Amino acid sequence: MQNTLKLIAANLDSTVATGLNVINLANDADPRTVALAGVDRVELNFPKFTDGRAFSQALLLRRRLGFKGEIRATGDVLIDQLLQMQRSGFDAAVLRADQDIEQAQRQLERFSGFYQGDVQRAPLFAAATGVSAGVKNTEGVAA
Repeated sequence: MQNTLKLIAANLDSTVATGLNVINLANDADPRTVALAGVDRVELNFPKFTDGRAFSQALLLRRRLGFKGEIRATGDVLIDQLLQMQRSGFDAAVLRADQDIEQAQRQLERFSGFYQGDVQRAPLFAAATGVSAGVKNTEGVAA
């Protein structure tokens, strides 16, 4: 699997985005209610490790709203979350201060692929059978 998630150490994160139109979206906000025209980056916050609402927000931004800008994870971002962040549509993650960036990079390189689909790829079975995800077969059952 190609690593598309940019890792940022907490001490290197700049809250000032020079020349960029950045929205910091609270984790209880609905991305469908935000005007995204001209927005370059959306920052989604993980207030604590156990709060995963930002995963859903990223998925909404990518799949339903077609947002093409950067989606950045901030807050309580741990190495354990990185693969799911990448698969949910995040482009960048600002690691919590006590997280090692080299270990985080190894975590992203750990798996070469996944059986399930994500925001970037169709499921492996779809590619292997030549069926696109969500297409129904002759019995009306999703293939």
